[in-house]
Amino acid sequence: MKKTTGTDRSITSKWRPATQAVRGGTWRSEHGETSEALFLSSGYTYDDAQTVADRFAGEAHGMTYSRLQNPTVAMLEERIALMEGAEACRAQASGMAAMTTALLCQLSAGDHVVGARAAFGSCRWLLDHLCPRFGIEVSVIDSTDNAAWEAAIRPNTKVFFFETPANPTLDIVDLAHVCGLARAHGITSVVDNAFATSALQRPLDFGADVVAYSATKLMDGQGRVLAGAVCGTEQFINEVLLPFQRNTGPNLSPFNAWVVHKGLETLDLRARRQSENALEVGRFVEGRLSRGAGRVMHPGLPSHPRHAMAMQQMAMTGPIFAFDLNGGREAAFAFLDALELVDISNNIGDARSLLCHPASTTHANMGEEARLEMGIGQGMLRINVGLEDPLDVIEDLAQAFDRAGI
Repeated sequence: MKKTTGTDRSITSKWRPATQAVRGGTWRSEHGETSEALFLSSGYTYDDAQTVADRFAGEAHGMTYSRLQNPTVAMLEERIALMEGAEACRAQASGMAAMTTALLCQLSAGDHVVGARAAFGSCRWLLDHLCPRFGIEVSVIDSTDNAAWEAAIRPNTKVFFFETPANPTLDIVDLAHVCGLARAHGITSVVDNAFATSALQRPLDFGADVVAYSATKLMDGQGRVLAGAVCGTEQFINEVLLPFQRNTGPNLSPFNAWVVHKGLETLDLRARRQSENALEVGRFVEGRLSRGAGRVMHPGLPSHPRHAMAMQQMAMTGPIFAFDLNGGREAAFAFLDALELVDISNNIGDARSLLCHPASTTHANMGEEARLEMGIGQGMLRINVGLEDPLDVIEDLAQAFDRAGI
């Protein structure tokens, strides 16, 4: 199997993002295929015993076992790293596999991690339940308060962990400040960039050390497969993360890697169009709720408390925003049940418009007190605006508001 110019960093680093997304990380077999090949193999054969011994000893390049390397997965990893501006990347079985691996590969009993209060429910579970179970100390703070990050630092602090924009409150973290603070204290910053992807925001450009993804979301973009990824320096990926992954096995299947690889070719187009659509829909929802029926959380709108910062950090603000209905769960459910076009679903980043009720779905396991502390009330709804004509989405939301009496 031969590598093309798509893996030569001296060439690919000169390409612009749209080209990297289509051409980066492309290997070709002797057949010269244009579309990346799908290698459904768990193991590999060798010409002689010394070759396999050298590979397992790390003294020769080549495949050994698909829990360690697979050509299709490796192509995806190269492309994501290139788009992210990272030295290396390892794909994961899911977004939560990526978050878990990114944390546990570098934390031990007695270490301390500072995490953002506003986060995906399962990410908060890692902080609130899994880490303490293994003797890892955790402080959860308001990630939008720059002073809170420094105040939370202890002598044993090893990691800062946060999302920006956050799920589902759309909190925006000051990347340059928080990542700079981490580096100044020898702390590793781990940023969940799933709401934006490298098409809209590159945390490494602001000083982040590690970027983690649910590639299930915008990278695939069509609700087909589960996937995740972790990006960072070669030293972190190969010496810190890889030993953990090799021995615990949260690996991505070649088929899922191939699907995400194809999704990346249109990521920039989808992310930007969906951002435009979401902004148009967001303006409509804000106007509708301005009558006193609720509020909108959309970083692309001037009403967002960190709108200016979002504009500085992000090329566009993504397809996802949230809004809070004053009527609580009853109003939220009535609105969801009245939808005709937009689907009720807890996925995001999809080419289809989707709406969900976080308090009873993505954050249901947190408990009411923790949800309210995070800012998730019973009236909150999170919307992913897709590639449909935004006017059709707006008309559907309008009739749902009417039928729900909002």
